[in-house]
Amino acid sequence: MNKLDILALAAHPDDVELSCSGTLMAHIAMGYRVGILDLTQGEMGSRGTVQTRKAEAEEASRIMGLHERQNLAFSDVFFEESNDNVLEIVRWIRYYQPKILLANAPKDRHPDHGKAARLAEKAFFWSGLSKIETHFNNVPQLPWRPQALYHYIQSQYLEPDFVVDISEFWHRKMMAVKAFKTQFYDPDNTQEPATFISTPQFLDFLFARAKEFGQAIRTDFGEGFIKNRQLGIKDLNNLI
Repeated sequence: MNKLDILALAAHPDDVELSCSGTLMAHIAMGYRVGILDLTQGEMGSRGTVQTRKAEAEEASRIMGLHERQNLAFSDVFFEESNDNVLEIVRWIRYYQPKILLANAPKDRHPDHGKAARLAEKAFFWSGLSKIETHFNNVPQLPWRPQALYHYIQSQYLEPDFVVDISEFWHRKMMAVKAFKTQFYDPDNTQEPATFISTPQFLDFLFARAKEFGQAIRTDFGEGFIKNRQLGIKDLNNLI
């Protein structure tokens, strides 16, 4: 069974863990099927290797309880907003048929994040066009457009349109983040160069950001998202 309820796209392994893993775990706990589609292997990162990032992503996936995770192996840093790359993402959207698509922040410190967001927006729309033909394992695919696309918020502060309460999953979120031992602060790792995300201060920032978003909805921890269209509800009581 390959159908997912939520598919999160990410420019790099660890983008999802940092930005919306609490949300994914909350929905898995509610019985939804959830997966991640990493676009690159993060091979241009200053720390770690393709092999270590792969192993770390597998461990993070285990911690989160993901149902699916794939990596498209686009060229880190150098991948383009090309039609071919959009169509490759379309193939996986049609394969998994998610109801909700999550994607990188529209703009952020790392240029790949904005590029990945724009690829996701195009793929979200193209996947529903019947005259765009794609195949999976040589089998023609039917069009499929998710019901919604939301962007998670990353390093740069962006005003969220809504916030998800992740208080129950905060500690597991940090376990998933710290599964990327080569990337984030590890006092035992003294061999690799210091980076923006490898300091203890960066982990403090994650805590503060989640606290800030949580405070906005009167919970302990939260993750923020940006909408692509107006949100609609039938019952005002569904809002916190």
